[in-house]
Order: sequence, then C-alpha cells, then structure tokens
Amino acid sequence: MKQFANTIWGRIVLAFVIGFTLTWAMSEVAFLILKDSSDHVPQRVELAIPAGAAERVAAGEAPPSIPADMVFVVGDTLVVKNEDSVSHQLGPVWVPPGATASLALDQANNYAYACTFLPSQYMGLDVRSRVTTKTRLQALLLAGPPMAALIAIYSFVIFPLRPSQAAGNTAAQLQKSLES
Repeated sequence: MKQFANTIWGRIVLAFVIGFTLTWAMSEVAFLILKDSSDHVPQRVELAIPAGAAERVAAGEAPPSIPADMVFVVGDTLVVKNEDSVSHQLGPVWVPPGATASLALDQANNYAYACTFLPSQYMGLDVRSRVTTKTRLQALLLAGPPMAALIAIYSFVIFPLRPSQAAGNTAAQLQKSLES
C-alpha cells in the first residue's frame, strides 16, 4: 500500500477515495442537522376554517387553529374545509360555507396568497422540494471531485513523491553515460 501511495496514479486514486468519503460524510451530517419535519412524502393536509372565523377576522383577531404560514413539500395537497357560515378565499381557491376545496402544491416556491380568514388578509405557503436520494447523490457528485482534486494537489505538495531506487539508479547511469 505504501508503494502504491507513492505513485502518481496511486496518490490520485487514494485522494479520490478519501475525497468522496469525506464529502459523503459531511453531506450526510449536514442533511441530518438541517432535516426538518417538513421533509416528508407528499400528503394531503387539511386546513379547517372554524365557525365564526369571519367575525373574528372582522374584529382583528386570528382564528386560533389557523397558522399564518405553512410549510409543504412538492406534491402535497392542501384541502380547505370551510366550517364557517361565510364564503372564504385562499388564493385561487373559493370555498363556500360547508364546502371543501383543494389546492395542489406541485411547484417549489414561497406563495403569499390572498386569504379572507386571517386578519392580515394573506397566508404564506412555503412549498419546498423534497430531499431525495437523487438530491443527495447530486450533492456527492458535485462536491466529491473538487474535494478529491484538492486532496490530491495538497498531498503532492505536503508529501512529495519519493523517487524509487530503480529510478535513481537509472538517472545516475544516464548521467554517467552523458559524461563519457
């Protein structure tokens, strides 16, 4: 192994193995730290507008069961159920009293929809892309080669290749033949 690591190709292969391993480890640690509960398989999320929501909004109060902002992943479906006696709107969705309407969230974006059941008159919907195996593999393939190249370059600078004994004898023989 020591002889293999003292060749140019051996050093490059070793640098790529170390580089990809370090990149994989760092990206997995970052994924685990940054992972949150919004990273899930697409699902159906129900939002119920409680009875009396229109009166609360008119008084400047927010219905307690409705958040001002919600986080989704691409593919989720928001189902708005109106339990109030007044029609309500959430962006492109108009929900008559006692009815249910759905909104497909199929594109990652931060939406600020007009909303009649919150005092601010808008609701923020944060639709995020899911972190899939493909996403994690892309991170590895984009960061692995530069990391490996830097490790290879630094390994040549910090630990220069030692000339082998045979190469040293050949150079000495060449020098003698040039002198004669």
